[in-house]
Amino acid sequence: MLDAQGRSIDYVRISVTDRCNLRCVYCMPESGVKPVTHGELLRYEEIVRLTRLLAQLGVRKVRITGGEPLVRRDLPALIRGIKAIDGIEMVCLTTNGLLLKEQLSELLSSGLDSVNISLDALDETAFEAVTRRRGVSMVLDSIDAALCSGLPVKINCVLTELNERQLVPMAERFLSDERLALRFIELMPIGLGKTLEGISPETVAALLSEHFGKMTPLEKESMDGPCSYYKLGELPGRLGFISAVSNCFCESCNRVRLTSTGFLKACLQYEHGVELKPLLQGSDETILSAMRSAIWEKPKRHSFGTRGGEHLERHIMSQIGG
Repeated sequence: MLDAQGRSIDYVRISVTDRCNLRCVYCMPESGVKPVTHGELLRYEEIVRLTRLLAQLGVRKVRITGGEPLVRRDLPALIRGIKAIDGIEMVCLTTNGLLLKEQLSELLSSGLDSVNISLDALDETAFEAVTRRRGVSMVLDSIDAALCSGLPVKINCVLTELNERQLVPMAERFLSDERLALRFIELMPIGLGKTLEGISPETVAALLSEHFGKMTPLEKESMDGPCSYYKLGELPGRLGFISAVSNCFCESCNRVRLTSTGFLKACLQYEHGVELKPLLQGSDETILSAMRSAIWEKPKRHSFGTRGGEHLERHIMSQIGG
């Protein structure tokens, strides 16, 4: 369906948990957060029902997120349920990769269409500085396993002062593989991200061009979303930048978010949305009406970079679902 700005909303990001086996500095406090109780979480059958209703409103693409979605048991069962919904064309997963290799076979059998793997450093020390945990070798093994399986893979790297020296090695490693896309994501001032120093995409582009050669824009494909892709020198992989703050793409935003507790969130920065979990005891039409209202009232654009504002999001990224 269309929102009040005329944007077609056809993509939902669904968080299945606020728990994670890492403690990334821009996402979660070192001590973690008080986890949502089992009773507060949406059950898988409830997620499938809500996704079915969103599909009736025009949603075609689903991305499963967290927290870390693979810490929730039997995730492939949810993916199978969503894949069976009439109108859903793609079901994708975003993960930190620690558990991906061991669950890959079941995920493939469930019909998973693609995976985005979050990785901010190749060096174990730098990885630990960002995530407060060790395990980079497990993530790299998962990337290799996913590629060998034929599953489309993208690497997501958040730009912070902690991983600046890792950007050239990451480009050298991942962009040498034509099957991979390496996307650098601008640090967003949400939750703990407000306390960190980011690196501008322009700085990164200049750094990579100096090392590898000219950046040449690539033609945008239908599923690229807000990412702008480039060919970097002679490297065969795709280099991407997602620059939500410095290059606002709100006018083409096509997404909403469903949190692990059932809040349909219309914009990452704002609290606008509707609690759907209390409505699950009622009719589909009641839920559809609430969904329509939340989507119609989706904010026109974010206001990152300005001070103050009303109805700003107060939760951290792991609670929102990214």
